[in-house]
Amino acid sequence: MKKRIMIVGPTQSGKSTLANILNAAVRPLKKTQDVIYGQNTIDTPGSYIENPSMYRYLIATAQTAYLVLMLVDQARPIEVYPPGFAKTFTCPVIGVITKLDLAPENARLAIEQLKRIGIVEPYFQISLKDNTGVGDLKDYLTRKKESSQSN
Repeated sequence: MKKRIMIVGPTQSGKSTLANILNAAVRPLKKTQDVIYGQNTIDTPGSYIENPSMYRYLIATAQTAYLVLMLVDQARPIEVYPPGFAKTFTCPVIGVITKLDLAPENARLAIEQLKRIGIVEPYFQISLKDNTGVGDLKDYLTRKKESSQSN
């Protein structure tokens, strides 16, 4: 049974910090060079989404996940995802906007980016600095996991 959530996003968007929270772990934060399998997550390097030649690794890695979280950094809403990219995955894809507390003027841009990627609402806006929105995301993920196990 698939039990992990794959986390995808550009470099410095908060993937490893979010993975630590979802795993209830304290792994040192440093640039992720390789895929890291945690208790509940699959933390992917930012370079995998920033280089189109690496997309195939993301798609292959997602085969072991029941859910994919795609992160957009509100402080730096750079376009790294190709349009419709979420549709390449066979499991559900959830949109997460990180760094909610930074650059509020980019909130609309971040939501538009998630829509272009092909992710449907709900979107989760979180701050990993003070954990705003993280509880709602965790509750949602728990419900998703329970429903995926009953199917």
